[in-house]
Amino acid sequence: MPIRQITIIGVGLIGGSLGKAWKSAAGPDAAITGVDRSDVLERALAADAIDAAAEDAAEAVAESDLVVLATPLSAIVHNLSLIAEALPPGAIVTDVGSVKGPIVDHARGVLRPDTLFVGGHPMAGSELGGIEHASQFLFENATWVLCPGQSDTGDARYTELVDRVQSTGARAVVMSPKEHDEIAALVSHVPQLLAVALTNTVGYRNDSNPNYLKLAAGGFRDLTRIAGSDESMWRDILAANHGSVLDALALLSAEIQRVRNRLVEEDFEEVRSLFSRARETRDTIPRDSKGFIAPLADVYVHADDRPGWIASLASILADENINIKDMELLKIREGTGGTFRLSFADRATATSAVEILAANGLVAYTLD
Repeated sequence: MPIRQITIIGVGLIGGSLGKAWKSAAGPDAAITGVDRSDVLERALAADAIDAAAEDAAEAVAESDLVVLATPLSAIVHNLSLIAEALPPGAIVTDVGSVKGPIVDHARGVLRPDTLFVGGHPMAGSELGGIEHASQFLFENATWVLCPGQSDTGDARYTELVDRVQSTGARAVVMSPKEHDEIAALVSHVPQLLAVALTNTVGYRNDSNPNYLKLAAGGFRDLTRIAGSDESMWRDILAANHGSVLDALALLSAEIQRVRNRLVEEDFEEVRSLFSRARETRDTIPRDSKGFIAPLADVYVHADDRPGWIASLASILADENINIKDMELLKIREGTGGTFRLSFADRATATSAVEILAANGLVAYTLD
């Protein structure tokens, strides 16, 4: 049966963006109900992310063809148990959690056999959370991991789910929960811990010598951007993917020790080969798809030292419907101006911004 009624439990950044994307792609053929706190639901309705609001998850899913669990990890497990018996026969259930093993195991333990559960993880996000930052374009070119059971892929309902996923602009990729969690540990969870560890290491040194953070710009700032992520969210992730994260940390520790050994032995030819291999590997990373956290694209603009310059800059970009995601004054000289770093959602937007600013007589450029 076609999907006519969708319920999204958790209408924050991901759930809200999903509602917007599906309302845009599906038009009037699917009604979307959101489940969350009353204040969040009010904002979701105002943002046109959902058609109806409900605070009781079990009641909300009673007539749903598709249910999406878009809450934090710990709440996904709780809600699976909560809605299990309330689901109508033949319903499809999926989630957006960034760890798959524990969720898939729990779902298959509590849901009825007639319910199709497919673990999911859209690898798209933002440093800014909440329904206020939801966008129908969040999933464009994102990889969306699906973890169906062995017999699920022949189910017509599974095909319906894949179609809905891809209607958001995402690309569906199928893998097992175990494979997903092992990969996520290395490409997402350990980088988060690395950013935290590196930032704290410099911070400890900076306590006795403030020059450390004075020099911590450029590459250091970019490498540690995610160090400010929500620690409560990461507690759930690290607890759920504990084993894979420990294995990934061991692999990273071994690689760091390998580099250290080469330096101790002054084997700079081998160090050169490590750089070369890393460069070749990085060049193979897809440039046209999003990862776990979408990076911002930076543009540098020379600023005049005069009142109203920032307002005029913002106005130029606003007139072209270009949104500045982040702004930082890098340096300034009295009487001569300075340099601003502007961050945009993606490289294409940054390129457009450079062209528009240049056409208005401003010096703007990217570093790549």
